[in-house]
Amino acid sequence: MGHNEADTRAKLIDPKLHDMGWKEDLIRRETTAGAVEIINGGPRRKSGRADYLLCLPAEKGQNPLPVAVIEAKKEDEHADIGIDQAKEYARYLNIPFVFSTNGHLFVQYDDFNKRVTDVFPLDSFPTPEYLKSCYENGKGLSLEDEYAKPLIIPYKGGQAERRYYQDAAIRAAFEKIASRQDKWNRVLLSLATGTGKTRIASQILYKLAESGHLKRALFVCDRNELRRQAYGRMYSVFGDNVDFVENKNPKKNARIIVSTYQALGIDEEGDQSFFLENFPRNYFSHIIIDECHRSAWNKWSIVLTNNPDAVQIGLTATPRKIEESNAAGKGKDEEISRNNIEYFGEPVYEYPYHKGQEDGYLAACEIVKRHPDIDDRILSGPEIVNLGAQDAKTGNPLTIHDARDAYGKKNFERSIILPDRVKAMCEDLMKMFEQTGDVRQKTIIFCVNDKHAGDVANTLNNLYIEKGLPECEKFAFKCTQKGISAGTLGESQEILISNMRGNKNSHFIATTVDLLTTGVDIPCIENIVFFNYVNSPIQFYQMVGRGTRIDEGFNKYMFRLYDYTNVTNLFGKEFISSPKPAPSKPTKKKQGEKQKIARVHGYDVEIKDEGTFILMRDDVTGKEKPVTVEEYKEKLAESLVAQAQDIDLLRELWVKPEDRKHLISALPGGTQGAYLLRNLLELDNCDIFDLFAEIGFGVAAKTRDERVEAFGYKNSEWLMSLPSDSSEVIRALANQFKENGIEELESRDVFSVPEVKNSGGIKALGKVGIKVNNLITDVKERLLAA
Repeated sequence: MGHNEADTRAKLIDPKLHDMGWKEDLIRRETTAGAVEIINGGPRRKSGRADYLLCLPAEKGQNPLPVAVIEAKKEDEHADIGIDQAKEYARYLNIPFVFSTNGHLFVQYDDFNKRVTDVFPLDSFPTPEYLKSCYENGKGLSLEDEYAKPLIIPYKGGQAERRYYQDAAIRAAFEKIASRQDKWNRVLLSLATGTGKTRIASQILYKLAESGHLKRALFVCDRNELRRQAYGRMYSVFGDNVDFVENKNPKKNARIIVSTYQALGIDEEGDQSFFLENFPRNYFSHIIIDECHRSAWNKWSIVLTNNPDAVQIGLTATPRKIEESNAAGKGKDEEISRNNIEYFGEPVYEYPYHKGQEDGYLAACEIVKRHPDIDDRILSGPEIVNLGAQDAKTGNPLTIHDARDAYGKKNFERSIILPDRVKAMCEDLMKMFEQTGDVRQKTIIFCVNDKHAGDVANTLNNLYIEKGLPECEKFAFKCTQKGISAGTLGESQEILISNMRGNKNSHFIATTVDLLTTGVDIPCIENIVFFNYVNSPIQFYQMVGRGTRIDEGFNKYMFRLYDYTNVTNLFGKEFISSPKPAPSKPTKKKQGEKQKIARVHGYDVEIKDEGTFILMRDDVTGKEKPVTVEEYKEKLAESLVAQAQDIDLLRELWVKPEDRKHLISALPGGTQGAYLLRNLLELDNCDIFDLFAEIGFGVAAKTRDERVEAFGYKNSEWLMSLPSDSSEVIRALANQFKENGIEELESRDVFSVPEVKNSGGIKALGKVGIKVNNLITDVKERLLAA
């Protein structure tokens, strides 16, 4: 019998690598966070995937540069069996060379020529010097060049200060800058909301400063909340060398300036004098544009055009393309701020939401689709007049002359206010909350406009009171650009956001239009609700991003997206914007008087259930797409049967940690998708093995309690044949499976658990006469067969 993966790595691969010059300090284990499993009502983070990286040698005090990933397979498997999986890992690690080996032979994939080699003996594995030469040629740079110096500068705070994808993004940025090729000083990074783009920015600037390249830097955004967050992060790295512009004070003594466009004097009035007078041409050596898909009134391009020699880095979750560049006669400056891809070039690194979810860095998403039936109708002018429609601002009766000919769903709550629709949607949402626990859930509701946001907040507060729930002064509140609602006691927008973020007893539901659309960091958000229609995939993804952060303090590892307007059809759409059409000529009615807003009662609105969906990656496009729970189960079953032909083989794979991780990573939706499905099917008291057994092979799922009980009586003769203290330890180990799942039996810490320790611990297991690891594997097999 050949070595397993761990032994193959330790006994066959590592010695050969050492012989070829890859010493231990050049071998890095890069580990992902691991998905979060809810067991017995509490969160438990599973162990993440460990990647096996090779790094180029570095001088003392420098950071070894990763250039290759190795997929180690079992000794008795073909050497090339892991190459496709390793290529996927390498893509997100930003690593060009991929190897797969069984300890005897290896194959190589080279991202520069996109080819996989034939098999070669492992003792002919490339040396560090050879891979360095290939890396430099492929990237078009020299690591001895001054421009490449930031690549090997250590992180502020050490390697623990960054996640693997943040390191990948930072290296990708510096590789483009060091290449000195086309648009070398324009860099675009695209990472999902909640992945720490501000942390990336601060480490980029730190490495530039340490390499001697940074003179003066500007970090620019368009909202005070974003500025506050960025300043806090930058200050933790640079201390007093960072400051922010305020009250017409340019803070030119600071080496790093954090500012909004508005504070720089770049606003909708088009006055750029403050910026131009205080910051002459090429004043900044480096500029970072946060949320660069948004174009602050299409004026911020002056920041870039006035600093053409600066390294300019754009950060976004949704890089924008213009469908027909300059088609409507847009000016060149506006194109800079509107068309990210045209200006910066393609993103040098991308880390999408679905990948963050699979890795366990972002919360999983459950989609609940609802539909108000009135949205299927066109309401005519005569119809609403007959129902007693009023002028929403004066209360006067609306005449046929005042009313539009027709009102469709895109007009609802905008040109016609429908209180019955608002109440029905709010009542339905409260019902949804009650079905998932408590109505007091941290929630953002996106509304049509300021008036609609106020109506929704007031309706929810009234419903809360009608239900006789415990007093809550700020259950729902309006949080919009125009102002704050009654009931917020004069709190500013910043205070409202802060209270929603940190107060567990108030500020539960924020109704907004676009103030909370992007950049605002509220990790505890449990629900994102769409009461408005959205056309832009960019705007939609930014809105969804408010819920994707994990918040361990609030025990939040997933979020629900309640879709009342079919916005989730925007998942997977390209981030392409069409030029704005030329303004239409006003009608006679518009020339003579302002169109009146109608308000009408009398509609019986029913909310229809349109199903529950799970987000998974589309195999064709590689992007997220919602699928029904049934469709996801079908895809999961197909994948399971392809990897394990029967329940016995599934069990055999499941008890081996490495085989189990490979199996799960190859499933649609990964680990988080499986955990979310288990939650939806109310199988939280079962091991994931039982979920897969039921879906893939039709074997009824058993709870962990049921398995431990069955284990006891089905294996009673075997247990009685063992030394009494050994038997007691095994029963104690089975109880740990009941409490914490199968991974608990694979941790050495399990022998420190009082029940296991007091029963005799690892010493008692040694009396059985077989290796402890083999005995525990046997126990796991018996548990899963019970």
